[in-house]
Amino acid sequence: MDSPSPDVVGYRYNFIGGPQTTVRPDEMGGPATIRFLPVRSGTDYLSVQAVDRSGRISGVTTYWIRIQSGRAPVARWKLTDPAGSGSAAAETGTAARAGTGVTFGGTAPAGTSITSSVSLDGSGDGFLTPDAPATDTRKSFAVSAWVRPAETGRTMTAASQDADGSPGFSLGLRAEDSGPAWSFAIGGARVSGGAPETGEWAHVLGLYDAETGKARLYVNGRETGTAAAATPAEAAGAFQIGRERDASGYRDRWHGDLGDVRVHDRVVVPGEVSELAHRTPKKLGRWSLENATDGASPEQAGGSPLRLGTGATLYRGSDGSCSPGIDPDCPEMALVGDGHLHLDGESGYAATDGPAVDTGDSFTVGAVVRLADSEPAHPMTVLSQAGEHTDAFKVRYEPSSQTWQLVMPEKDEAGAPEKVVSQVEFADGGEGLGHRIAVVYDDAADTIGLYVDGNLEVQARADFANGWHSAGALQVGRAKAGDGWTEYLRGDVDEVQAFEGALSDSKIAQLGMGTDVTP
Repeated sequence: MDSPSPDVVGYRYNFIGGPQTTVRPDEMGGPATIRFLPVRSGTDYLSVQAVDRSGRISGVTTYWIRIQSGRAPVARWKLTDPAGSGSAAAETGTAARAGTGVTFGGTAPAGTSITSSVSLDGSGDGFLTPDAPATDTRKSFAVSAWVRPAETGRTMTAASQDADGSPGFSLGLRAEDSGPAWSFAIGGARVSGGAPETGEWAHVLGLYDAETGKARLYVNGRETGTAAAATPAEAAGAFQIGRERDASGYRDRWHGDLGDVRVHDRVVVPGEVSELAHRTPKKLGRWSLENATDGASPEQAGGSPLRLGTGATLYRGSDGSCSPGIDPDCPEMALVGDGHLHLDGESGYAATDGPAVDTGDSFTVGAVVRLADSEPAHPMTVLSQAGEHTDAFKVRYEPSSQTWQLVMPEKDEAGAPEKVVSQVEFADGGEGLGHRIAVVYDDAADTIGLYVDGNLEVQARADFANGWHSAGALQVGRAKAGDGWTEYLRGDVDEVQAFEGALSDSKIAQLGMGTDVTP
């Protein structure tokens, strides 16, 4: 910024949507320079006003700026090569030769664009390398990968780059006294955070910003740990996948799966990090409960039906030829669409043939429910899915507190500690169109949430570190109790839906409306 006026002592400026800031020139009347890191592509503008020594402010001058998308990675190995391959093709950069401890053709993280991964056996032969450096570690760069450790009790490296005596940087898992943590180390700095889990996929990204001199770590799209000042040295050696090198040789070999390793020679901004780590949910089932054949209400795409138990019936509402408000003989409208499930509160339920969701990973389950009583006599469960001894989750109405509750036991044991979140809501008493209830477990963020009519209140969200895998069927209208069942629901249920992954708030708001929700 440079004004022709000789007595300018400062420049007031702001970018679109940003705060106004003042920068001063080195000498009166001189120019001033600012450093700016765009965080999104598209059009931005910079508004500037000059301030002279008497405090007078000039008119606004606006500069329009067109920001391109960030540069593609300088090196990328998708690691989706066919089983039996001896090297990993490079989308950019140099192909990486694979040691004999590398097996191609493994499973990929669900909801991502990659189709397979590699498994490293943790031995001296479990590595890949292009035998060349991938980036200049003294300048800004980012390294990222999808990782799934087969163990978490020892330090393991997912990616590094060789240097004299110690790695130029290393990204991976570090065994610490407090437990395992994800780690990014560079130039005397280490950033650690998150909670690695054996057999669970995570996206990790280490970033060094030469402008600020800070190292940062992102896990599953979110910044983790505390940014640390780093002073990286030259690391002109080869890039390594699955190991790191010190003065005595290679160590900290990765045992587990890896996918889509990328190296950028620039700062990767938070929005890009989130996109790299994004996992698109997948619809697993939708039961509209419009009809039933031989006691089974079909799943929309031909999956496992909901089989109706005793005390469960399908209700068919008015076909539109009459008006329930005028004609007393006209059937009431169904909750959603033409029909819904009616449960008697004593033995009524419906269930799938097997688990509808993997409760050990991220999932979303929703339904529309209307309680028949205004003051239910006992807790009533609308949705649950059990393990051997208890439910992995259940959603119930608790009349003593007039709340809908999500109950998540911490393990598959009778009497296990439970995490409970809730939202206050009066019982329906058989009136109205009920409530749209949804439960979300986000394994990447380690959180659970209970939505009522598309809303998530503060008290209805909580941390929940470890979901566990349940083999039981999805139950509608009851919960597990020892070797039997309890908390039978008296009322109506409709539009049961199940998804792999955590739906966004905007998608959850669409559940229960009688339309397909595209994740």
